[in-house]
Amino acid sequence: MNVKDIHIGEYFYDLPDERIARHPLMERDSCKLLVADSGGVTRDTVFKELPGLLPSDTMLVYNNTRVINARVILHKPTGAAIEIFCLEPVAPADYERNFASTESVTWRCLVGNSKRWKDGELRRELSVNGKTVTLTAIRVEREDASSLVEFRWDDNALTFAQVIEAAGVIPIPPYLNRETESTDAEDYQTVFSRMDGSVAAPTAGLHFTDAVLEAIDARSIKRREVTLHVGAGTFRPVQGDVVGEHTMHSEFIQVDRALIDELALAPDVFAVGTTSVRTLESLYHAGCLISTGDWRGEVPQWYPYSDNHPDLTVEAALTHLSKWLENNEMKQFVASTRIIIAPGYRYRIVKGMVTNFHQPGSTLLLLVSALIGDTWREVYNYALAHGYRFLSYGDACLFTV
Repeated sequence: MNVKDIHIGEYFYDLPDERIARHPLMERDSCKLLVADSGGVTRDTVFKELPGLLPSDTMLVYNNTRVINARVILHKPTGAAIEIFCLEPVAPADYERNFASTESVTWRCLVGNSKRWKDGELRRELSVNGKTVTLTAIRVEREDASSLVEFRWDDNALTFAQVIEAAGVIPIPPYLNRETESTDAEDYQTVFSRMDGSVAAPTAGLHFTDAVLEAIDARSIKRREVTLHVGAGTFRPVQGDVVGEHTMHSEFIQVDRALIDELALAPDVFAVGTTSVRTLESLYHAGCLISTGDWRGEVPQWYPYSDNHPDLTVEAALTHLSKWLENNEMKQFVASTRIIIAPGYRYRIVKGMVTNFHQPGSTLLLLVSALIGDTWREVYNYALAHGYRFLSYGDACLFTV
């Protein structure tokens, strides 16, 4: 079957509300870990046992993105509150430069109570490092589903990173059905988060602790980082009845050239979370696009299934990518990806992954099914029958091809 003809209704399951974890466990690495492959469930264990379950020659790759305080409340002169949800930087478009800016920035945003903000400025006084700062927002352009919003502040000794940290709150997933709490500021960040930019956490990474990382190092398993800034589109349900009617959102990725060279020869690459999977697999397809002279800065949604795909080996594709970076005197690959991974997709780099239990009918569940096949339903039924906790703050899985 063509991937575009897959009926999303085949990827729904009954998830009782009480099985959605509203908060993480006090000890992150004490959560359950279900181990499975395409043959079905093979083991129940706990997450702290993960290091011993990984093959000795594994390269473990995780996403080092950090969730920003993307939900910002400002006020009209009348006092009416307007919520602005920051999605992605526009000017400067580069994340690092944007967060380092000291005068003004522009972001693509979702605006709550949008009809109440037709024009004019929104303002809010903040306390940043003991100083009072006035943050101003101006809507410079309306788009179909979002707006371009310019933020200004009256202290050029402060960066936008400092300003939004003080002005906003962590945007926890909508399916938690609760307000953000003070504990989310730490709970909803991974221990290896360091690159500001996401509006949602790469939640498979939430289970890792310093102790687990040390145990991985003790087995001489390579740990490597990539960056994918998770967008709000990750929570958007599949549009339409079939996969071909769904439009994937674009997400920013950044990977060191040195890691790309390593990946070209790595035998067993395990990804932590679907975001790392999407990043790693996008590298392969970017290399293929470069090899044919068709690279335009983004991996298109349907490219992996295209008849024009050159179907290179992993080594060949990543060598093309690395040489392109070298020729352009770039130490990092920075791009966007819209790749959709669904049944019918052939994994190129990833041989296994650590992930959570995902929402019914989501693109993330399609990605899992592409790895372990129809076994996903047996795995999920098993988890529901054995007390596993679901979604962002829930338990984990270790899947292998």
